[in-house]
Amino acid sequence: MTGTGNEVVEQGWDGPWYRVRTDRFQATFFPGAGESLDSICNVDVEIRLTADGSRWTATVFTLAEVDRLMERWSRTGEALGGRYFWCSDGLIVREPGIDSMTRVLTGLLDDGDFTDALRRVDED
Repeated sequence: MTGTGNEVVEQGWDGPWYRVRTDRFQATFFPGAGESLDSICNVDVEIRLTADGSRWTATVFTLAEVDRLMERWSRTGEALGGRYFWCSDGLIVREPGIDSMTRVLTGLLDDGDFTDALRRVDED
């Protein structure tokens, strides 16, 4: 199958990881055991850009997941009783699922925001 850079060329399980490859990047998602890929709302991802081989990371959360975490923290006392949320390489998306998150990554590349939104991990 041939892609235009906006299409998924290949995707599937590779051991405990779920990999998605397009013409422009390969994304390796790290879902928890038994998580539904269509409803995943909190996942770490590593992206390798095809053009230069650079590696980038993010922890992707849905808005609903951030709300759920903050609500829980309001009961446990974490993060000043759920008054704030932060994550050093966090990316918040509206819709759950690997396919939705892959579309966001593609959109970040299209819009030129990719290097601002994600953290590069192969530089010193």
